Amino acid sequence: MSTSLYTRLVAAATAGALLVPLAGCAAVGLPGLGAESEPSAEPGPVVVGKFHGVGASSQESAMKAWIAGFQEQHPDAAISYDPAGSGDGREAFLTGDTAFGASDVALSDEEMAASGPACDGGNAIDLPVYISPIAVAFNLDGIDGLNLSSDVIGRIFTGQITRWDDPAIAEANPEAELPELGITPVHRSDDSGTTENFTDYLHETAPEAWPHEPDGLWPLTGGFAAEGTSGVTETVRSTPGSVTYADASATTDLGRVAIKVGKEYVSYSADAAAAVVDVSPRIENRYEHDLAFVLDRKIDKPFAYPMVLVSYLVVCSRYEDRAKGAFVKEFVEYVASSEGQERAAAAAGSAVISSDLQVWITEAADAIYLTQQRTDG
Repeated sequence: MSTSLYTRLVAAATAGALLVPLAGCAAVGLPGLGAESEPSAEPGPVVVGKFHGVGASSQESAMKAWIAGFQEQHPDAAISYDPAGSGDGREAFLTGDTAFGASDVALSDEEMAASGPACDGGNAIDLPVYISPIAVAFNLDGIDGLNLSSDVIGRIFTGQITRWDDPAIAEANPEAELPELGITPVHRSDDSGTTENFTDYLHETAPEAWPHEPDGLWPLTGGFAAEGTSGVTETVRSTPGSVTYADASATTDLGRVAIKVGKEYVSYSADAAAAVVDVSPRIENRYEHDLAFVLDRKIDKPFAYPMVLVSYLVVCSRYEDRAKGAFVKEFVEYVASSEGQERAAAAAGSAVISSDLQVWITEAADAIYLTQQRTDG
């Protein structure tokens, strides 16, 4: 059905298309090729202390599951997570205020270049631990699902289509009894990785309807706005005729859109979201062990759902504080393990990352360097 990450990277190596490191970094290899076993969730060294992360609200449910499972293995570790949004997560990480960040978009080259002070002279790395579809969710009495193309979605969110009984919506949904009701689009007010992924999808697939460049900040003025995933979904629940975009796990009680992929309308699913990642290339010219992807939004195969987000743990390659670094190593390994991924899937409906990614993320965690021999938290 879809090419595995392993097969794709081997093909890239054969063609001489290996990733090139940023200046001053070690050469990038192909980690874990041919690995036969998946990483284990068996507890490693004892982790003691208080540790804090900030970032993507999309990861909130999964993060609660990961923290609970990790603390079962490490009862002396106290972990907190603030789902303040991807932008706040990257900012807090780069200022050194957190043990880890979480973001629905990978760090930019500029953010990577600025990560040295927070990473003891090393660098940040993006580790894709959470794959989830983005749902376009709405509140219409008696209607659980609609078919919409990216062109129509873009025109709804720019205010060009203002009523639910608009001919463009009716044509794609001939059996739906569309109400004579105005549309109230709701967008994120904070710097959001979900917003950046959503606007990236629209810009790539419907540039005439959505001419705006992808951005974590909503590019239009006016309209209804709310903070975080919970903010936009609660607004839609309380507002008949409204529509928003959000991590699909937060929209199970709302009406949802099947998006047009090629000539067919495809409903979201974890497997369909993961299929997009499987056929997407990695970002070139990154540091060793960085696993950031350029998502293929224009895929036209009905097994794929390209309105997807890949959410990353953002960690350092070096930690001056040994206790913090030891925690990060163990936590990353747990999150990427089969147990960690299954816990997230059960809690959030996310896709389980591939066995190749599990191995590569574990190898990245193993390579984290602990500068000092401190044991305090």
